[in-house]
Formats: sequence, structure tokens, C-alpha cells
Amino acid sequence: MKKLTILGSTGSIGVSTLDVVAAQPDLFKVIALTAGNNLELLKSQIEAYQPELVSVLTANNARTLSRMLTGKKPEIMHGVEGMIAAATATGTNMVVAAIVGAAGLIPTYAAIKAGKDVALANKETLVTAGHLVMNLVKEKGVKLYPVDSEHCAVFQSMCGHRDQDIARVILTASGGPFLKWGKEQLAQATVADALNHPNWSMGRKITVDSATMMNKGLEVIEARWLFDIPVERIAVNIHPQSIIHSMVEYIDGSVMAQLGVPDMKGPIAYALTYPARVPSGVKPLDLTTLSGLTFFNPDTDRFPALKLAYRAAGEGESMPAVMNAANEIAVDAFLNGRIGFMAIPESIEKVMDLHQAHQLKSIEEVLEADRWGRAKAKEVLGVQ
Repeated sequence: MKKLTILGSTGSIGVSTLDVVAAQPDLFKVIALTAGNNLELLKSQIEAYQPELVSVLTANNARTLSRMLTGKKPEIMHGVEGMIAAATATGTNMVVAAIVGAAGLIPTYAAIKAGKDVALANKETLVTAGHLVMNLVKEKGVKLYPVDSEHCAVFQSMCGHRDQDIARVILTASGGPFLKWGKEQLAQATVADALNHPNWSMGRKITVDSATMMNKGLEVIEARWLFDIPVERIAVNIHPQSIIHSMVEYIDGSVMAQLGVPDMKGPIAYALTYPARVPSGVKPLDLTTLSGLTFFNPDTDRFPALKLAYRAAGEGESMPAVMNAANEIAVDAFLNGRIGFMAIPESIEKVMDLHQAHQLKSIEEVLEADRWGRAKAKEVLGVQ
């Protein structure tokens, strides 16, 4: 039986993970959950899955949650200390890292350090600290299973093949809600427009990242570390139908792809049960109902965030951490109505231009680069 900690249980990935757990109760036991401010949903999760430990964002949230619960209560912690305690809980043998943003780095790193296998949905862990994380994975001999649908598809398409036979990794992207919008339209895009994703149901931050195509850029950097492949051999194809989740091209001209309806329960279930497969609650794909599958290259003139991510990957060192930090600040400012949509990539580029990439030798140095990027982004945007 897999004993799970779910970091970010009230987010979209966390909720889908618990749907998979509910469908296979004999395979999984929930040991610990972490969440931010959604205490009502967390309360219902605690009642349904009876974890031993939960952690929330603040001490006040912890007190409020304790008052909301009746009967036997789990241990309730808060803050970074609570996230680390959940990630390293003695009874846990797999951690689902589903916290959005750079905030997921510390507990995920702590889980690996404690010898836990990780189902990774938090791409920022590898974007900001890829070489440190992968070195620790090797040192501890743990497994890192990709949960992002694209990386899970690559992982499946590589199974049974030799690394030296891989020519390219091809990540697919839906194109988001602005696939056919011109630059003038994009300048007027509202928050509601950006959150209207045509295929996927995701959290607000990730949905905006999909709209700018920064999400795909982050995935390129994540793939570089997950699969130990140079970024120059990682391509992006726009695939509006979101049926082929990604592909691997081999040196003999063959291309292996993984197909399925767009539902995160599929890759989550595969990460939790690999190498087995179990019913996940995902509707089977009926190819006869599809009118066609189309692919084309991304337009980095309209969506410069993808180009910025490739630049950050090329410069390496501290630049991806700074880029990610600037993106998180800019997306938050957009969601709160402080800046326009196109100001997101514009501000990220300005922050990157101000940064001199340098080597990161520790997680503390990664966090310092993250802090610098956030402070500089706020300065560039004129927000607090």
C-alpha cells in the first residue's frame, strides 16, 4: 500500500489525486495533507481520509481549522515547518508535490532528502533548482515520477527505449485561450479572458501561465532536468486538441506519443502506481469522434514568454529562478488588476536584463535568487 503525503491537497492536482485515492482505497492511505487558506475543503478532506498530520499556511488558520474539526483530530501544524513535517512524515513513502510555484521547492527538497519517492507536479522545483534536486535524487536513490501530463507522456514514450537513441523531446501545448488572438487583442485581454482555458481545468496561476505560454517554457526547463536532455533538443508544438500529450522522436525517425483525453487523473494515477496501471476514472479516448489532430510551431512574437524561458535555460545558473520569481509576481499583479496581460512578459524580460546569472551551490542560494527576482519585479512593476 502506498502511504501518501499530498502537498497542496486543496489545489486542482491535490483534489484530482484524492479522486484517484478514493477510486482505489485498497492501494492508498493518506498520511498527511498540506493546504493554504481553503479550510472548508481541507476539513472535508480530513473527514474523508483521516490523515495523521495536516499543515496550513498560518498559525491563525491552524487555530481556526482546529475549531472547525470535531471528534478525533490530526496533528495540525502551519507554515514552512508544517510543510516540511508533512513531507518527511515517518509513515509516508510517497509525496505528491502539488504546491503551485516556488513555494513547493523547500518541502519537495525535504521529502527527497528524507528518502521519499516523489510524484512531481510542482515544476518550479526543477526550474529553480534543477541540478541540486537531481543530484539529491541520485544521492538518495529515490524515484521522481512526473505528474505534469506532458512529462508523464514523455516518460511513457521513453519506456523500453535507450537514452542514446533519443533525437528530440516534443512537448505539446494547447495554445490556451488566446491561440488566435492578435497582439492588439492581447494587450486588452482581461483576467476572465485569460482564465477561460478551452481544454484544461487548472488553478488560476497555472491557467494564466498557459495563456502567456510561460507554463510551456517552465515545462521545457523541467524536461531538461527530468530527462537529462539538452534544452536545444526539446521542442514545443502547438496542438489545440490536447489529445497527444507529448512525443519523443528517435534517431531512426520513429515518433512515440501518448494520447488521452485531457484529464489530470490519468498521469496522477500512473505516477502513483508505476509500473502498474489502474482504473483512474478517466474516460477512454474514442478516436472516431475526433475531427482531426493539428500541430504547428508557437508564435514567440505574440507569446514572448516561451522565448524568455528558452533564454533562461540557455543562460542557466540563477537565471531560471529569477525568471520564475518575476513571473510569479507579474501573474499575481495581473490577477489583481494591477497590470495588463502583455505587461507580464515585458516585466519578466526587464528583470532578466537586470540580472547577471551566477552559480547556485545550495538551496539557500536558490531562495536568495528567488527573493532578488521578486523584489526586482515589484520594483519594475511599481507594485508592493
